[in-house]
Amino acid sequence: MLDWQDVSHDFALTTVLEDVNLNARPGKVLCLVGPSGCGKSTLLNMAAGLLDPTEGIVSNGFERTACVFQEHRLLPWRRALDNIGFGLKASGAKARNRRDQAAVLAQRMGLHEQDWTKFPHELSGGMRQRVSLARALAVDPDLLLLDEPFSALDVGLKRDLQGLVTGLIAERGLTAVFVTHDLSEAARLCHEIVVFAPSPGRIVHRHHLSQPHDERDDAFVFQTVAELMAIPEVDAAFRVDERLQTP
Repeated sequence: MLDWQDVSHDFALTTVLEDVNLNARPGKVLCLVGPSGCGKSTLLNMAAGLLDPTEGIVSNGFERTACVFQEHRLLPWRRALDNIGFGLKASGAKARNRRDQAAVLAQRMGLHEQDWTKFPHELSGGMRQRVSLARALAVDPDLLLLDEPFSALDVGLKRDLQGLVTGLIAERGLTAVFVTHDLSEAARLCHEIVVFAPSPGRIVHRHHLSQPHDERDDAFVFQTVAELMAIPEVDAAFRVDERLQTP
């Protein structure tokens, strides 16, 4: 189980999170949704052990945690397969085993064999994200933390990778925490949507989805988003940026 208990956090004199209580249930996908600046990535960094809260407790009871970021963060001097197997190297796996496991994951991610020996700058944005996902899965995590990994991709590629990730999560029985500012993405991917409002970041709504992922067509997504936006607290949270831009 992953728990945030009575979590608040300050950066200098600014309170970015206030009194957050939240948990990620085993085998489920939890989506943290809200506009920029509401503390979603801060909560994810706490879960990864990269940041301690100013107040409260974050407890991660999972054995292995892996992260996927908006930027691919691949090592530019390593080829695709070597990037995928980097975590395995750090854990002491032998070179042959690393390569074999990386090749299996590269195939699963839809990377063609001619791309395996390419450096990151020789790959498209979508292929770099596939390598990044494969690298995270290579260490066989039981908790996957995803910080807007598809936000820079075009719609078609985003849908392909969303389907790939949800399939792998279900197949492996992973727990995942997915950060996004896109309600429609959350409606496609998760079992629970938690909506945050900013200044300071706080939970304003929770929404559970029981519909199987393979039955979530466009009509289901549009209906879910419409239902959420009809809730005054959710609507207000997503209109923050709009108000800031109004003269």
